[in-house]
Amino acid sequence: MKETRQRIVKRARRVVVKLGSSILRGRTHTGGSVDALAVLGDVVASISSALAKGTEVILVSSGSVALGMKALNLSVRPKIIPEIQAIAAVGQGKLMSRYSKLFSAEGLKCAQVLLTNDDLSNRKRFLNARNTILTLLDMGIVPVINENDTVAVEEIKFGDNDNLSALATNLVEADMLIILTDIDGLYDGHPVRDAGSKRIALVEDVDHLDTDGLCSKAGTFGTGGIASKVEAARKAAHFGIATVVASGFSKGVITDILSGEDVGTLFLPREDRLTSKKHWIAFSTRPTGRVMIDDGARAALTAGGKSLLPSGITEVDGTFESGEAIHLIDSAGKEFARGITNYGSREIGVIKGKKTDEIEELLGYRVYDEVIHCDNLVVL
Repeated sequence: MKETRQRIVKRARRVVVKLGSSILRGRTHTGGSVDALAVLGDVVASISSALAKGTEVILVSSGSVALGMKALNLSVRPKIIPEIQAIAAVGQGKLMSRYSKLFSAEGLKCAQVLLTNDDLSNRKRFLNARNTILTLLDMGIVPVINENDTVAVEEIKFGDNDNLSALATNLVEADMLIILTDIDGLYDGHPVRDAGSKRIALVEDVDHLDTDGLCSKAGTFGTGGIASKVEAARKAAHFGIATVVASGFSKGVITDILSGEDVGTLFLPREDRLTSKKHWIAFSTRPTGRVMIDDGARAALTAGGKSLLPSGITEVDGTFESGEAIHLIDSAGKEFARGITNYGSREIGVIKGKKTDEIEELLGYRVYDEVIHCDNLVVL
């Protein structure tokens, strides 16, 4: 176990650290409270220590809404989106002010990076965001990423910052993800109600973890809950990234994790990792339409690693243009893959079920032989 952790941290030269809102508020999972500023100071000091040892750190931080509510003396979170956005606008300044002071005390500078799901689902904006963050790292500045709650509405939200942190591992091409929350890992039961529950130190295959069963026993902790942290670990695993979920209230926890200590729950990465682009297609894009695929084409795509040809398409659903992400649906009605299409929905409606050499005759042109090239297709 120790050898596994040591091996993983040894090659972790760039790390994403996600800090939950419970840490910013100083609220433990048992309902108690601690000095949030002291906890945050310890996290920043640990990040400074990691940087001094040559490890780059990107911080994904919740807390803008929580700090905004505190500044406005609100005890109940509003449910109306414009009100939440306004509170986030107040809190975001408070959050960055707090980080700026703490990093400055360590002789470091930090920078705010606000993102929405739209920013990562658009390939050009995804790459622009990557270039900005990598430039900040080159300048020795710590990027502090948060969801842009002041503009995000339901259709462009990440859902929670656990999901954002997982997507950020691909965005910044990280080697490891650390999620700090109000509990020291994944348990096989509820650590408060069940005294016999035990921390699960290692998850070798997160894809086959009984997430529903474990999370229903363990309960919901933190803003995103333990289930969202497991899902974040799964997404990171597909990019070949190990994840550690641990308590942000443990002093020096980041240093301990990067030293290979038995802290929290370690989720191992998949060996058959997706490329950066395919990970983006699988997890960051927001598909705009669907094409139904026959059984022969499904087999060719899943077992043979082939491209999708028009002959294998039976139906088209939705309106979309070339270059957009779409769902691939099998004869049982289930999504089994997604990819970036070379043709729009109108064009596919004309060429579906036809042979490649008929495309030009039917459309009057042929840009590609494939509707989706295998390099732009991910089997889920």
